Amino acid sequence: MAGRPLIGISTYLEAGARWGVWELEAALLPAGYPRLVQRAGGLVAMLPPDAPEYAAATVARLDGLVIAGGPDVEPVHYGAEREPRTGPPARERDAWELALIDAALAAGIPLLGICRGMQLLNVAVGGTLVQHIDGHAEVIGVFGRHGVKPVPGTLYADVVPEETSVPTYHHQAVDRLGAGLVASAHAADGTVEAVELPSAAGWVLGVQWHPEMGEDLRVVRALVTAAS
Repeated sequence: MAGRPLIGISTYLEAGARWGVWELEAALLPAGYPRLVQRAGGLVAMLPPDAPEYAAATVARLDGLVIAGGPDVEPVHYGAEREPRTGPPARERDAWELALIDAALAAGIPLLGICRGMQLLNVAVGGTLVQHIDGHAEVIGVFGRHGVKPVPGTLYADVVPEETSVPTYHHQAVDRLGAGLVASAHAADGTVEAVELPSAAGWVLGVQWHPEMGEDLRVVRALVTAAS
C-alpha cells in the first residue's frame, strides 16, 4: 500500500541460531516486533548491527526507528562497573544502537525505544541504569504483566491516558534520567516505565515493557503516525 512509512527496527546478532538443518550466526528479531509495526500501518526494515559510522546514512533513509529489546547494556557506557547479575555484553549492538539513537535525535526522526531500547535511550543522553531490580521478570523466559500509570501532561499520557496492564520482562531499569528526559509512566513500585524527550526535534518515547507481546497498538501507532 502506497504511503506506508518505513520503520527500521534494530535486531539481535546471535551465534548458533537454529532453523531447519542450519545452525549459524544470524541477525534475528522476534516476529512480534515487525508484526506490531505492520499492524500499526508501517513497513519494516530490519537493522542488524553495522559499523556505527553508517548510522546517520541509515537513519536518513527511514521515516521512523525502533530500538528493540534484548541484552543488558554494558555498564561502561554509563560509567559503572559490571555487577554479578548483569548479563554478558553485546558490544556490536551497543555501539550500533547508540549510533542509531544519536543519528535519529540529530535528524528529528521519530524514535521508539522498547525495554533495552528505552534504557539505551537514557544512556545515550547521559543517564544511568539500576543493574538489577526484582519483580519485573519473575519467571525466566516468561513474560509477566503489571500496571503502568501515565504521568498527566506527557506525550505518553496523550497516547494512553489511562492506567494499563502491560507485558513485562526486564531486570534492569532507569536510575538517573539523562539530559532532557522526563519520566512519563511508572509502575506501582515506582520503577520508571516510560521516558520521553520533550525538547527533541522529533517524536521520542521509550517504554520499559514489551508492546510487541500485547494487543494494544496505540504506542506504535503513534510512532507510525509521527513517521507519516
